[in-house]
Amino acid sequence: MEKVADWQLKTPLQHQLTDWTNSALYKGMVEWAKIAKSPEYYNWLYNIGEKTNWQLGKRIYHADDHVVGLMYLEMYRKYHEKKMLKPTKKRLDWIMKNPSDASIKNFSYEKGNNCTDRWSWCDALFMGPTVWATLANVTGKKKYLNFMFKEYKATTDYLFDTNENLFYRDDRYFNMKEANGQKIFWGRGNGWVFAGLAIIMTELPDNYKERPYFEDIFKKMAAKLATLQDSSGYWHASLLDPKSYPAPETSATAFYVYGLAWGITNGLLDKETYLPVVQKGWQALVRAVHPDGKLGWVQPIGADPKQVTSDMTEVYGVGGFLLAGSEIYRILK
Repeated sequence: MEKVADWQLKTPLQHQLTDWTNSALYKGMVEWAKIAKSPEYYNWLYNIGEKTNWQLGKRIYHADDHVVGLMYLEMYRKYHEKKMLKPTKKRLDWIMKNPSDASIKNFSYEKGNNCTDRWSWCDALFMGPTVWATLANVTGKKKYLNFMFKEYKATTDYLFDTNENLFYRDDRYFNMKEANGQKIFWGRGNGWVFAGLAIIMTELPDNYKERPYFEDIFKKMAAKLATLQDSSGYWHASLLDPKSYPAPETSATAFYVYGLAWGITNGLLDKETYLPVVQKGWQALVRAVHPDGKLGWVQPIGADPKQVTSDMTEVYGVGGFLLAGSEIYRILK
């Protein structure tokens, strides 16, 4: 983990500092910083917050521009500086008072379609609700959870396939099929949801009335995902058609390993059943690390399965790797 984290610190970030790509990295880096011996990782995150003035992205409603708030709230927990909290709280307060009336149906990136003002794609279930749940915990105000739950349920009712226990990326994929005739379930897309569930449930009060709802989805996904791991420990870009996408895909693998490890640590998943899956997955992730610390086999930015090579990397893959390793560390500890 230190090797991968250090490689990333030495590698200039290619996206805007408040971008969702970097924000996923920051969340993993925060969890690594909590167990690392050196303060340099917290220092790196603090400097990024100073550069962004602790602001979210510019799009008011878009979940991709909210997820950087995860890092800000974690830093607020550590340093208790109000500047780290205020912008995120201000944005979410405004949204709660002025909720979007956009439809989550008929997903499109075309100009004039405002479906992304709500969580209309499965990745958004990592980008948005995790911040709402964390803010609720930090402030002690359940109003954020109530808003989050309502929106989360709307998305899940629409995109979750109860036969496969997996999420469609968005409604464009409802009737599409892979080359083998199976439904299209994107590896990283479901990884976003699964990792997001672990983060959300970490923040939920034990007595929160809707907690069983999240636990149920998590357990169903975990059971399905465990059956889709290949013999070498990886998951693939397409969950139900790995033969068409035979290369490993480490961002999905990392998010699944993180979620499964979290489930074991928190008593939601049977250790005897799931620990071998976690161990095999972690060993696979480690094999994907280049000698210099670069994590390979990360599918580039997209919305559906694509081919991957060992030289491909991205910051969100590194974030997932650090999340996975940090949670496994807690099991071993």
